[in-house]
Amino acid sequence: MKGKMLLRVNEKFDSAHQLNDYIGKCSRLHGHTWRLEAYIQVDKLQKNGISIDFHDVKSFLREFLPDHRFLNDYLDMKYPTAENLVTYFYKEIKNRFPGLSKVVLWETEANGVEYSEV
Repeated sequence: MKGKMLLRVNEKFDSAHQLNDYIGKCSRLHGHTWRLEAYIQVDKLQKNGISIDFHDVKSFLREFLPDHRFLNDYLDMKYPTAENLVTYFYKEIKNRFPGLSKVVLWETEANGVEYSEV
């Protein structure tokens, strides 16, 4: 295979959090419909032309992502900011899919954060 190929998978989840040591309305308990994008580097295709089955990635994300959870308690995270969450998600997804190149976490349709180790 010539060129660079990135498998891209999106998954949504709903959860609540509150920002500690923060002055503003987000210090109060509130929720989001988050959208996570995982980008996995593909180096080769299987005989059938598939790199990684989208279903396998989506199934992992559906089980892994903290849907309908209070993030402060569920992840044992004092500061469950989008920045800390995307870093945590990246490391966990990378353990299952070593070709992971980046994760983008959208807190709203307009605001998100991207993490990669490159």
